[in-house]
Amino acid sequence: MWRGENVSAFRKAAGIVLGSVVLAGIGLAGCVSSGTHEQTLAELDQARTAAARQAEADKKTLAEHLDHIADLEKEKARVSNDLLAAQTALSKTEAELARAKDMAEQEQQRSRTLRDQVIKAQDESRQVTELSGEVRRERDQLKTKADDLQRQLETARQDLTAREDSLKGSMARIAALEKHEQELSDAIRSSQGEIRDLTTKLGAERAQVAALQEDKQRLLGGTTTAQSEIARLQKRAGELETDAARAKDLEKQVTERNQEIGELRHSLADRDAVAAALAGQGDELKKTRQRVDELTAELAKISGESATLQRERDSLSGQVAKLEEMTASLKKGREEALGSLDAQKANLNRLEQELASLKKGKEDALASLAAQQSALKRLEEEKAAKEAEIKRLTGTYEHLAASLRSEIAKGDIKIKQVRDRLTINMVDRILFDSGSAKIKPVGLKVMKQVAEVLKNVGDKQIRIEGHTDNVPIGVGLKDRFASNWELSTARATSVVRFLIDDGGVAPEHLTAAGHADTQPVAHNDSEEGRSQNRRIEIALYPKDLKSIAAEIR
Repeated sequence: MWRGENVSAFRKAAGIVLGSVVLAGIGLAGCVSSGTHEQTLAELDQARTAAARQAEADKKTLAEHLDHIADLEKEKARVSNDLLAAQTALSKTEAELARAKDMAEQEQQRSRTLRDQVIKAQDESRQVTELSGEVRRERDQLKTKADDLQRQLETARQDLTAREDSLKGSMARIAALEKHEQELSDAIRSSQGEIRDLTTKLGAERAQVAALQEDKQRLLGGTTTAQSEIARLQKRAGELETDAARAKDLEKQVTERNQEIGELRHSLADRDAVAAALAGQGDELKKTRQRVDELTAELAKISGESATLQRERDSLSGQVAKLEEMTASLKKGREEALGSLDAQKANLNRLEQELASLKKGKEDALASLAAQQSALKRLEEEKAAKEAEIKRLTGTYEHLAASLRSEIAKGDIKIKQVRDRLTINMVDRILFDSGSAKIKPVGLKVMKQVAEVLKNVGDKQIRIEGHTDNVPIGVGLKDRFASNWELSTARATSVVRFLIDDGGVAPEHLTAAGHADTQPVAHNDSEEGRSQNRRIEIALYPKDLKSIAAEIR
């Protein structure tokens, strides 16, 4: 509230100063005279006095602001101390919370470790149980397999016994057959010898029969003795053929005996293979029994380990329950600590907001004070600049009035100041002949006096304006000036050229313009009015007040 009141007071003071300046400017309107200047200076003194009073009031307000700022500084120090204490308490609470958090994390880590151990023990127990079941199943399978192998072994033994009995009979038969074979071999060898002999004899007999046949043919119709011999030989040939047939039968019997001997030998080889298979099955049965014994021992060992693991699991379960209770307690303590910490943080945030609000209030007050001081300084500078400008305008006016006293007395020249504009109004008859843009000798004298004043004016813009009445350009002047526009512009340009070339006025300060009859100062109904409208105006525009104040500084 106090900041708003101070701003209002400042605005009021600024309004008074600005009003004073405006009033001073308004007071300067119209023709400037010494009485007008004294009144203006009096008004400026009154404005200065009012500004001084307002400055005193502003100083009091500023003192109040400074007192309030001091109170704010004390409040800031108190809040800073409270904030420091709160931050210290918060640091302690955070440290305790960090320690509690570390302890909770350690307990949680131990709990996780124990839980992992319990899970591991459970997994190991489950694996042991599964392994025990697998061992039992494998043992049962091996037992079943061993029983099957035992039955197969018994069957094989019985079969082996039967085969051995059959083999013994076969061996006896083989021995008899081998003996018979030997006898047959001997008989065959004997029969073969006889056959060879008989064959030899048969060949000889056949040769003899053939010879006898030849003799028979030769001795056809021979004696009885020859016929008897032929009959005997024929009988002997029949006997030899019978012996040959019997030898073939013996060869067939020998072949059959050889086949039977091969079969007996093959049966003997099968007996050896069966005996080897039975021996292998016996070894496998022995290995199976050894494996069953090993699995039984391993099962007993696993059962013992499973019982141990069960006891360890029960112990770890108790420890886990204790750790869970400790964790719940720590969690509750942590929640309480966090609740306390949140409350402290909320209080700290509130204090920080209050401190920020106080800081902002202080900054706003300082900014407002700085703005007031800046505005006051700016008003003082503008006031000083305005006073300096008025003083310079007054000096210029007085100098021109002194130089052109006779022309002013005759009414050919008028000097007036309208607000920030100083105007020298020169009727055309003093400068130009009718219808001409060339300055007359009398006009040159006047322009030299004006130039002596203007060349020393460096802080104003000088504007030369040409004006005419509403009488159109005559026919004789049409070839030089098409209208009053060209005439007014030519006259303004002639004055500018003189001020530059002969008067020594800086060209950058000069501008020229022609307005024809568009800006009359009197009615064109009478000759007197038209004479006043035909004129040259030299207007002096002051520079911006800010640039003037900067030059003063």
